[in-house]
Amino acid sequence: MALDFLSSLFKKKPKEEATPEAVEPVFEEELEERVENREENEQLTQVLERVNEIENDIPRIKISIDTLKKQIQELRDDIDRLDKTIKDVMMLYEVISQEINPFKEQMGQENPLTSEIQDLRKELEDLKLEIAQLKNDIKVLAGYGLDLDSIIYEVLAEV
Repeated sequence: MALDFLSSLFKKKPKEEATPEAVEPVFEEELEERVENREENEQLTQVLERVNEIENDIPRIKISIDTLKKQIQELRDDIDRLDKTIKDVMMLYEVISQEINPFKEQMGQENPLTSEIQDLRKELEDLKLEIAQLKNDIKVLAGYGLDLDSIIYEVLAEV
């Protein structure tokens, strides 16, 4: 075996052997191209699989987004209701605190709402007094036997 090996090294190679060597590089290049093509095909297949997965996930994501939008809108509505309730409570607190507050006179000068409330109270008291006086006047007139209906119609006609 060793002798065959050595003799093969020192002998001139026939032309037939030269052609297979030329074929071998072509064969190697072809193998390399096949390997590259196979790798590209595998990568393409992986990409297509991933695209299919994403396409399948899109409807679920859309449903989730719609659900989240609905929940956000509900939260906005709740916040609006809470805001309105808080404003109402704050107004009530102001009114009550003005009634109980020992520094009411000082606060009245600072808060325009308080002064309006006090003005309205004064007007209400004045109206109550006028109504009481009108009741007394009507009782007196009824005692004299006057026709109250005609008097009321005349007053209303003047107004």
